[in-house]
Amino acid sequence: MPFPSVRPSPSAGRPGREVRRLERTLLCYAGSEDFVLLYPVYALLFADHGLSTAEISVLFGVWSLTGVLLEVPSGVWADMVSRRLLLVAGPLLSAAGFGLWVTLPSFPAFAAGFVLWGAGGALRSGALEALVYEELERHGAGSRYPRLMGRAGAAGTACTVAATALAAPVFAAAGYAGLGAASVAACLLCAFTATRFPEDRRAAADGARAGHAPDLAEHPPADRSPDLAGSARSYLHTLRDGLAEVHGSPSVRNALLLAVAVTTVWGSLDEYVPLLAAEAGATTAEVPLLALLVWAGVTAGGLLAGTAGRLSGRALGGWVAAASGALAAGALWGIPGGFVALGLAFAVFQAADVVTDARVQEAVTGPSRATVTSLGGLGTSLTTLLVYAAYGAASGHASHATLFALSAVPYLVIAAVMARRRGPAAPGGAVRPGAGATTAGGPGLPGPGSGPVTPSDV
Repeated sequence: MPFPSVRPSPSAGRPGREVRRLERTLLCYAGSEDFVLLYPVYALLFADHGLSTAEISVLFGVWSLTGVLLEVPSGVWADMVSRRLLLVAGPLLSAAGFGLWVTLPSFPAFAAGFVLWGAGGALRSGALEALVYEELERHGAGSRYPRLMGRAGAAGTACTVAATALAAPVFAAAGYAGLGAASVAACLLCAFTATRFPEDRRAAADGARAGHAPDLAEHPPADRSPDLAGSARSYLHTLRDGLAEVHGSPSVRNALLLAVAVTTVWGSLDEYVPLLAAEAGATTAEVPLLALLVWAGVTAGGLLAGTAGRLSGRALGGWVAAASGALAAGALWGIPGGFVALGLAFAVFQAADVVTDARVQEAVTGPSRATVTSLGGLGTSLTTLLVYAAYGAASGHASHATLFALSAVPYLVIAAVMARRRGPAAPGGAVRPGAGATTAGGPGLPGPGSGPVTPSDV
């Protein structure tokens, strides 16, 4: 499964006004979405209102199950209606959930809040990536996607760190009510920011169909029928289109599997970083500082995603292999040097995460882009649960350092898969109509007449 690099489009270095607007909106959206002061203390909120550890675990299960159940349906819906509308609705649901927690603190309200939060996250998943990628392609700037999404991830991480730092003084001044009010305000700002996203579904629909269907300019995806949002027939048709693209296109399927593999392991390990630090001898006060080293690496990886997207598959695979070694060595090294190595490893994994997401977006050619992206999100959620289960089962027999070191092994396999492409290459052939590129052989996937898509196109 070769792994191409991103070739810059002719206008990649000169973003136009609409592209700059999209970039500003995305960065503000990502930052405000993660500026939630309740993040570092919501488990304490539950415990302070009488919930046992078992009851808190049930709440986490409700949250995870909500995301799993709604991941694909929300992606299908994002291909049926306005994606911008879903990006507005998602933070509003999260705001309602946080408001419930602090106004009616009880187990039923906490569970309802997690359902609302999970539903809000599901509405965003798939819709955001699809909207951003198609808007960039519409303006001939599709090659900016890895860089922009990496910066958005970095902005979100930075705002999470800032919210964590502010949580203590706000709690001291206003208690849980103050933290809840600030979190609701951040979600409302996020929802308002989403109204500023540009969206032109007609251009995307025309590009996806590539002239093989009646002109969709008169019937854009969001307006095919008066009751589209509630139409079971439209829903099943959109879902079938997404499943057919994953099943019928090796390039989409391979890109999706690689994205799931890259994300799952390091995305699961970050939850255990504090436990690794404590096992290595860190005090309670030192644990947040060591975790900050790791999250600084994640932020740096997001900022470097654009550079990583221009690497050949062989070069990126080499970096992932090196990061695998840094992960194992850092886990076994201890503190503080080991956590510097962990931060470097997580930086590479985050950059590779963004790049593999870009490969999925490049590979999709049909109208069900958000559906395909959400299928990947579902795969990540399910495999993450498996990693949690395996880690929990093994934790009684091995130390956290050993488990972290063993978790580096899958990345050696991933690196080998990436390295099968020895030099920089982008999919060849004609440019898809509507993709925004201006020259043949530019960014995007092969269009009509370029021959069938094969696994070597990924």
